[in-house]
Amino acid sequence: MNFVLNTQEEKKQMLSFLGMNSINDLFEDINEDIKQKELLKLPKPLSELELTKQMRKINEVNADMLDYACFLGGGAYNHFIPSVVNHMMSRGEFYSSYTPYQAEMSQGMLQSIFEFQSMICELTEMDVANASMYDGASAMAEAAIMAAKYTERKGIIISKAVHPEYRQVLQTYANAFGLKVFEVEIDNGLTDIIDMESKLNNSIACVILQSPNFFGAIENLENIEVLVHKNDCKLITSVVEPISLGILKPPGDYGADIVVGEAQSFGNAMNYGGPHLGFMATKNEFLKKIPGRLSGITVDKEGERGFILTLQTREQHIRRERATSNICTNQALNALAATVYLALIGKNGLRRIAEICAQRAHYTCKKICGQKGFELRFNAPFFNEFVISCPTAPKTINQALLKKKIIGGLELGRFYEEHKNCMMFCITEMNSIDTIEKLVDTLHEVIS
Repeated sequence: MNFVLNTQEEKKQMLSFLGMNSINDLFEDINEDIKQKELLKLPKPLSELELTKQMRKINEVNADMLDYACFLGGGAYNHFIPSVVNHMMSRGEFYSSYTPYQAEMSQGMLQSIFEFQSMICELTEMDVANASMYDGASAMAEAAIMAAKYTERKGIIISKAVHPEYRQVLQTYANAFGLKVFEVEIDNGLTDIIDMESKLNNSIACVILQSPNFFGAIENLENIEVLVHKNDCKLITSVVEPISLGILKPPGDYGADIVVGEAQSFGNAMNYGGPHLGFMATKNEFLKKIPGRLSGITVDKEGERGFILTLQTREQHIRRERATSNICTNQALNALAATVYLALIGKNGLRRIAEICAQRAHYTCKKICGQKGFELRFNAPFFNEFVISCPTAPKTINQALLKKKIIGGLELGRFYEEHKNCMMFCITEMNSIDTIEKLVDTLHEVIS
C-alpha cells in the first residue's frame, strides 16, 4: 500500500481537535533529558519517483521468485497465486478489518471466516475447525496443550520427522505448562514405530506426527493410529504442505483426533517466511476445548441468514482460568486468501495441482539420481519433497546454483547432523520441465 503524508492543514485540524498548538505538545510528558535534541542524520528528502527507483534498486539485490527458479521447501512453498486472490485481499472491507466483535457490522469478515472453517473441515474430514491460528507451529503446540488438558496427562510424544522448528515451538509451550516432551527416532525417513510404541504409556496425552513429514515422506498413519488409540492417547496430525490433501487420504479417514497445519500454500506468498496462517480441525468431542474462536451461521429475528462468533473461549472474553488459550487474534486476511484460492480452484483443481507437484517431483528425483554421486536418501513414498545424498558439500552446490539463478534445496545439516551431506528438494507446479532440466544440468557441472 502507498503512503500519503498528512498536509499541514490536516495536521493543524488534528492538533486543534486535541486542544494542542504543536506536535511537541504530544510529547510533553516525556522527560527532556531523554528527548532527541539534534536532528537525525538522514539523507535529503526524495520525491516519490526518486524513492521508487531507489527502493527498486535495493530490492534487485534480493533473490525472488520472479527471477529465480526455486527448489526450496521445508515449510514454505512456492505455488501460483491467481490475481483474484490479491484483488479480494486488497478490498477495503477486508484489508482494514480486525476482530469482528459487532456481528451486524462484520458480516463479510464473519462469512469469510465461516467459509474458511468449512473448507478446512472438508479437506481434513474433521467435524469442526476454528478461525485461523497464528501459524502451523503454534497451531501444533496449541493442539498438544488441548490434548493434555482433555486427557489430564502430562506426556507428549512427537516424531523427530516433524518439522524441527515446530518441535522447538512445542518445547517452549510445553515448558510453560509443565508438560514433558518425548521424541521418537526416525527409521528410513519415517517415524520409528517400534521406538514410538516403547514410549507409549498411561501418562501420554497425545502422539504428534507430520505427513508428509519434514523429509517429504508419507507416514503410515493407519498403523500408528491403532497403536495410539490402543493406549487411549490422542493422535495429532500436522499437515505442513496441504496441497498434498488433493491426492492423499485426509487425516479424518485414518482416525486422527486433531489435525493442524500451515495453509500458506493456499493463496499466500512465501514472504520471507511470514506472515502465514495455521489451521486446526478436530472432532466434535473437543469443541469446547478448541482454542481461539469459531464463526457460526444462524438466522436473525426476520429469518434471514447471518454469521456470528459462536464460540470465543479466549482470555479477552472470559475468565483466564476458563480460557482455552491466550490467542489474541487470528490471521483473518491470510485466511481470506486461502478461502478465495480454494473456492477458485475447487476440488478438481486442487487434485490437479497436487498431481502435477507429485509427478514433477518424482521426475526430478529420477533425473537427479541419474547424475554420478547423487542418491535418494530414503526409499519411503513421498509427495513433492525428497532427500538426496550429495557427493559434495550441499553449501557448495547451492552456491553454484545461485549463480545460475536457481534457489537450491534445503541443507539438512542445519537441523540433522547425521544428514549433513544431504539436500532436500521441493517441486511445485511453478517448476517447469525447463527449470528442472537446468537444475539437473547445473548439478552435473558441479561434480564434473
